[in-house]
Amino acid sequence: MMMSGSVLMRDPGRMKKMKEEDVWKNHVVKQLRSRDKHQHAKFQDLVRFYTRLLEKTSFTKGFLCTTKSAAGDSLSSLASQNAKLNKTTGELVMQVVEFQQLRKVRDKILEEQQVSLSVYQSCVSSLERERGSLQVQVCEVQEDNQALKMTYDLLLERHRELDQAYRRQQDVGHDVLEELIASKEQAAARLNRYNQMRDVRLQRDLEKAASNHITLEISGSFSSGSCSSVSAPSSPSSEKPRLFRSSSAPPSRLLTSLKELFDRKRKVSNQEEENCCPIGFCLAARVPTRALHVLDAHEQGINAVRFSSINNVLATGGTDCLIKLWDVHSGSLKHRATLDGNTEGITSIEFNHLGTKVIAGSYDKSALLWCLNDSHPKVCLTGHNRKVTSVRFRPGVHQVVTASADRTLKTWDLHRAACVHTVEVLSYCSDVVCSVNSLISGHYDGKIRMWDSRMCSCTQEVCVQEKVTSLDICPYQRQLLSCCRDDSLQLLDLRTNGTLSFRADGFKCGSDSTKAIFSPDGCYVAAGSADGAVYIWNVTSGNLEAHLPDKHSSSISSLSWSLSGEFVVSVDKSRRAVLWSDL
Repeated sequence: MMMSGSVLMRDPGRMKKMKEEDVWKNHVVKQLRSRDKHQHAKFQDLVRFYTRLLEKTSFTKGFLCTTKSAAGDSLSSLASQNAKLNKTTGELVMQVVEFQQLRKVRDKILEEQQVSLSVYQSCVSSLERERGSLQVQVCEVQEDNQALKMTYDLLLERHRELDQAYRRQQDVGHDVLEELIASKEQAAARLNRYNQMRDVRLQRDLEKAASNHITLEISGSFSSGSCSSVSAPSSPSSEKPRLFRSSSAPPSRLLTSLKELFDRKRKVSNQEEENCCPIGFCLAARVPTRALHVLDAHEQGINAVRFSSINNVLATGGTDCLIKLWDVHSGSLKHRATLDGNTEGITSIEFNHLGTKVIAGSYDKSALLWCLNDSHPKVCLTGHNRKVTSVRFRPGVHQVVTASADRTLKTWDLHRAACVHTVEVLSYCSDVVCSVNSLISGHYDGKIRMWDSRMCSCTQEVCVQEKVTSLDICPYQRQLLSCCRDDSLQLLDLRTNGTLSFRADGFKCGSDSTKAIFSPDGCYVAAGSADGAVYIWNVTSGNLEAHLPDKHSSSISSLSWSLSGEFVVSVDKSRRAVLWSDL
């Protein structure tokens, strides 16, 4: 019996089959017990009587059978029945043992399932709690999103209002600017009418004075070509003859004539001062080989640098709105003065041919003029709608030319601080140079345009490959140098329109305002690269003469060569200035 139980435990398939049989058997037993429980009381008496009847019947039947059968047959049948009963009893005992083992296994599985069920129930409860907290967080986030949306809508509405107000202010600013320009034009027209009336009045006075008879006695020491020896007598008893003697002209008219004579002389001297050439010239420029002085010249990046025509005076202008003057002395830069007055960064600097005045263009759409002995500006030129990209003095006249990003070139009379000519150009103007009767402008559309300053008309266009960032004209005004965004310098012969390109390995045009220059003798051209190196080429051979690296940490924006040919100064976007020479 124990062996059969062990075999049964080792056979999982049989155990599974027995489990399935036990399921429906137990179900039938449960139903029968339930039925017996509910119906036992009702049929108890009937069952008892029926049982007694069966007992009597079986007793009678057994008695009859016993009497009829033989004694031997009864004994054999009883032995066989006993054997069968023993066999059935053993089988039943084995089944009982198997059922008990199965019950233990089922009880153990049920306990494990109960434990798992409790664990799952605890997990479900914790997940339910977490779900509740997440729902609370979702509600809070939705409320926050709603509040943020309301705030965003309010800010968007405020932005629209401010944008509309900004546009209205822009319109008002344009109207004010137009009114200012109109008032300037009216003032200029009134000044022109006043000058015309004054000229007419002076002409009438001259004609009236010419009609009067004045007798002049001139001493031997007074000549018609000079007025420097004229002197008044020291006393009435002097023996020197009087220079002017009149018997018909009144004293007031005589004084008026003398005043006009000296005013005319003053005008002639001023014009001679403007037309005279600067003192000093360069016979041969020297190619720099090393850096003499390196310093941080400004608080911010430097956009422009220019040498004066005398005394090696240097001017630098940067995005800190200041112009600083430097003296080149003993191979170093000594700070001399600071010129202020601009409200935004400096874009261009230029000295007059005498080196006594400096003018600068700015991002604030204006150009200011200073005298070197005064830090406050003397003249302010306003009228452009965008930044002034370049400013140049015109040779021989008291005028300057400004180029602007608003696609205009303006010529200004410095005596009146008024615009006398405006030229509408077709593209963003990056730089301009001046000759006696013409202007030359470089543009972002890759063209160089030449203008007749008297007719304000374009006489010639020259196409280059890319944007023109700067222009420079040689000292003899025969060649024009342009720097382009295709990393090259273009040399244009103004007589034959022939071109020559200068390139070098490593040279990169660093910005849309990179400047390239001629040497003062016109034999070399120089430009700064995006890698902080200075490149110098020979104009005649086209070869690279010098490569000066390692002193600038950012792109070089501009260079200037001294009139003596001894020094070159380069400036960059990181406020550094470097003085180069071969000394």
